Amino acid sequence: MQLTDLTAVRLLDGYRKGEFSPVEVTEEALERARRAQPRVNAFVRLTEQDALARARESERRWRRGEPAGLLDGVPVTVKDILLMRGHPTLRGSTTVSQQGSWHEDAPSVARLREHGAVFLGKTTTPEFGWKGVTDSPLSGITRNPHDASRTAGGSSGGSAAAVALGAGPLSLGTDGGGSIRIPAAFCGIFGLKPTYGRVPIYPASPFGTLSHTGPMTRDAVDAALLLDVIGGPDPRDWSALPPAPGSFTEALKAGVKGLRVAYSPTLGGQVAVQPRVAAAVRRTVARLADLGAYVEETDPDFSDPVEAFHTLWFTGAARLTERFPPHRRQLLDPGLREICAQGARYGALDYLAAVDVRMDLGRRMGRFHETYDLLVTPTLPVTAFEAGAEVPAGSAHRRWTGWTPFTYPFNLTQQPAATVPVGTDGDGLPVGMQLVAARHRDDLVLRAAHALYEAGVPLSGSVTPAGS
Repeated sequence: MQLTDLTAVRLLDGYRKGEFSPVEVTEEALERARRAQPRVNAFVRLTEQDALARARESERRWRRGEPAGLLDGVPVTVKDILLMRGHPTLRGSTTVSQQGSWHEDAPSVARLREHGAVFLGKTTTPEFGWKGVTDSPLSGITRNPHDASRTAGGSSGGSAAAVALGAGPLSLGTDGGGSIRIPAAFCGIFGLKPTYGRVPIYPASPFGTLSHTGPMTRDAVDAALLLDVIGGPDPRDWSALPPAPGSFTEALKAGVKGLRVAYSPTLGGQVAVQPRVAAAVRRTVARLADLGAYVEETDPDFSDPVEAFHTLWFTGAARLTERFPPHRRQLLDPGLREICAQGARYGALDYLAAVDVRMDLGRRMGRFHETYDLLVTPTLPVTAFEAGAEVPAGSAHRRWTGWTPFTYPFNLTQQPAATVPVGTDGDGLPVGMQLVAARHRDDLVLRAAHALYEAGVPLSGSVTPAGS
């Protein structure tokens, strides 16, 4: 097995035993990224010199037996929405100037730096993270590692592709309506949207409290470790939660025996799911029952909140671009210009009506989780479709929310939600299953995902780029 196939936990064990060094791992991860870039386009930029310098420093610490933290020497990538000191954060947009000091890290990036992680580079995003696929005026189209004619999903598409390719086992993504879970599902990796506030955010997202930062990884163990690192408070985020009561890594050991699981295959008939997606999810739900969970097929009590989500999402986009002069606005992705114009037409009462829908949905899910520990759904009703399109061919919907009905409701409610790879469709494209828990119960999502990985259910390993 190549070093690029190893999880962060396995890399750390190898460093500890002297089997290989952070420099060797970093060099191989960078080579994997370089080889894949022409075909997949997962990176805005690789920070090779900085990565190798940090890897050499890490190697010296490991030789002394003095690692700097929980991720010393582990290669990571960062979505180009999050600030990373010393490098521009362009957010997929030609309207953002590269000039400036770029002297701050986002809170999650700062925690990774403190723990000795090696930053390989910044990953692609649609402009300002506005949609569920990854293409932008700045960096073009990001493609699926399993089939370059298909989308990687979005908006954290570059991060998902990088992890799937073996260009670092860990990545930081953001999720305002599914933007971690969508590309993770399409690319066959694990992705977690933590409870809102668990991972501090700075600067604040233009999409407000819909947007979360979280781990994109090979498996649940790596995600738990990464969440242990990035999940502490930061004074720049007034809405950040206090430290978690315990280690998410330790919580994995509890398994799923006795957990009460609600399985909703279509959200009460509201979603048409591709048959092979539905079958892969149903098989995995049966494995949860085999592992000791109490599974019941039932649905949460809510109707599709898409109009409320659109009101909040589109007004956030409008606010973001409110002061753009006409010449600058013309540089935007045409779809983003459209939703900005729509968002500008909403009034304060429209916004508050959407907040009312959000609060009611949160109440309904709070009551639901009095009975059930976990809700399980497909992550998406489809597998990856044509790259460069916002919606699948033949879709009756114009916007990306038309094919993501399982993801954005749980941004409205701020609940933890993860996607686990559970198989492939007939074309070899990954299928994801979503696990959702009550707010502040990220541990339950991670426990269930880990139990499935331990049972050998999900896909594993990385995709080898052409020519490797």
